[in-house]
Order: sequence, then C-alpha cells, then structure tokens
Amino acid sequence: MISGFEDLTTAMILLILVAGFAAGWVDAVVGGGGLLQLPVLLMVPGITPVQALATNKMGSIFGTTTSAVTYYRRVKPDLRTALPMASVALGGSLGGAVVAASLPGSVFKPIIVAALVAVLLFTAFSPSVGESTALRYAGSRHYLLAGAIGAVIGFYDGLIGPGTGSFLVIALVSLMGYAFLEASAKAKIVNLATNAGAIMIFLPHGSILWGVGLVLGAANMAGGYLGARTAVKQGSKFIRVVFLIVVAVLIVKLGVDVWQENFLHR
Repeated sequence: MISGFEDLTTAMILLILVAGFAAGWVDAVVGGGGLLQLPVLLMVPGITPVQALATNKMGSIFGTTTSAVTYYRRVKPDLRTALPMASVALGGSLGGAVVAASLPGSVFKPIIVAALVAVLLFTAFSPSVGESTALRYAGSRHYLLAGAIGAVIGFYDGLIGPGTGSFLVIALVSLMGYAFLEASAKAKIVNLATNAGAIMIFLPHGSILWGVGLVLGAANMAGGYLGARTAVKQGSKFIRVVFLIVVAVLIVKLGVDVWQENFLHR
C-alpha cells in the first residue's frame, strides 16, 4: 500500500503539484477543482479509487481553508448565513457518504447532467444574474433556504462530489440573490465543511495517502490563495465567465461517465 512517494517519479510529483495548484485556483474562483485534481491522483501507481478520493479531499481542504480565509478578509461575507449553512452541509455530507456506501453515484449522474445543462443555459442567457446582490428573501425564510441548500448540496458532495462548489455558487446566486463574488465567498466556507465531513468518513479507514496529500495540499493552498485574490480583484463578471467554463467541462465529464456506465458496458 502506498504511503508516500516511494513509487512516484519526479514527473508524477510535478504533475500532482501542477494539478493541485490549478485545482486550488479554479476551486477558489467558482468550484470544480476536483475535475483537475482527481484524474491526476488516479494516475498514481497502485492507488485505489477510495484512496484517490480520500487524498483528493485532504488536499482540497487546504485550498478551501486558504481561499475561505482570503475571501473573508477581503469580501467580509455574512457569517450569519454562511456558518449555519456550513453546519447543515456538514451533516448532509456525512449522510451522503453513508448512503454512497450502499447506493452507487451512477444512479444519480443522468439527473445531475440534466440539472447542469439547465444551470448552464440559465446562466448563459441571464447575463444580469449575479452582477450585484439583491436578496430574494429576508428573515427566517432566508435562513431556511440557506439551510436547505446546504443540506442538499452537502448530501450531494458526500454521495457523488464533482462540482459541489459550482452548485453552491449557482444556488446562492439564482435562489438567494447573491452576486457571484459574495456567492463564491460563502461557497468556500460551506465547501470547507463538506470536505471536512468527507475526511471524517475517510480517516478511520486509513484511506488517505499522507505524503501525497500534504504536498497536494500545499499546492492547493497556493492556488486557492491566488484564485481568491484574482476573483476579488476581477469581480462578479469574471467569476461568471469562469463558472460557465467549469460547468461546461463538468457536463462533458459526467456525460462521458453516464455514456460509459450505461452503454459501453452493456
């Protein structure tokens, strides 16, 4: 069983570093960095899919922590919404991970692809959405909706995972009325909680490759810091463009998964 770098070439280590940095940057801006990071981890000699998922979460939590702190310092997101939402999302993530043990994520992937296509079209043809914050609800309705979003997307992250940050951003923008910049700031706090929930499940099983995970985490931190600073500097219009690109890539990735699982293996 792999515990560090003894089976890795210099080229493989460099690829992990580059993927970790790029994933941290994308995750900080709009989510979806796992699309870059996880496939590279699966290339590590002798690694199992569970080890790759666990190590991916470990690396990601460094990046999400860094970007969450950077966003908080520069954007000052409302923690009265973000922290309760993150707490509910943590519970949802734990629940999703438990269900994932008995129910394959492939059952839900066609539904997720359809939802992503709808999100892409909605965002592409609604250029004014997310430019500025105009909250749709106030008081208890606002917090109840935030909690519901946290629970559903947290459950999704524990069950399947890819694109969790992007789903958080679009839910905060389209359902709650946040601008893309503030939505990204809140999404990082919530995503930090869902990553922590997944790690709590993986830790007792010894699935994390600590050597790889720590180096991946360092690269993720650097990418997360730069990505958050870039997003704050460029604003909501920039985040919207990156969001559309990431969602399009996510649609292709999950669409290929659905095709392979339902047609090629028959």
